[in-house]
Amino acid sequence: MSMTIHADPVPLRVDDGGAIRVGPSRVILDLVIHAYQTGDAPETIVHKYPTLHLADVYAVISYYLRHRGEVDDFLRQREAEAAELQRKIEASQPPLPDLRSRWLARQAELEQGHVSPPRG
Repeated sequence: MSMTIHADPVPLRVDDGGAIRVGPSRVILDLVIHAYQTGDAPETIVHKYPTLHLADVYAVISYYLRHRGEVDDFLRQREAEAAELQRKIEASQPPLPDLRSRWLARQAELEQGHVSPPRG
């Protein structure tokens, strides 16, 4: 008895925004690889992201192990782009001095009943 060996495609696709998604889900490659790098088993990753298929997670990890340098370069580039976007957003926002301390003071006043809660 013989068995046919199939060459399954890697379950990765590039969406319109340039993000790489895993299988038919909306989960990005970045999340799966980060979870794997921090020690999550494929079953744990599927538990965290239930729209993923276990076979797809194994295939993506296998792809990562075969193309680690290229994937790591891609992930570093995505992190740099995200950091730059965050910097631009923060630079465009007005300064809010002592926002945290003002918020904590407001919370303390609310807890003590000195101020009415805001209406929504």
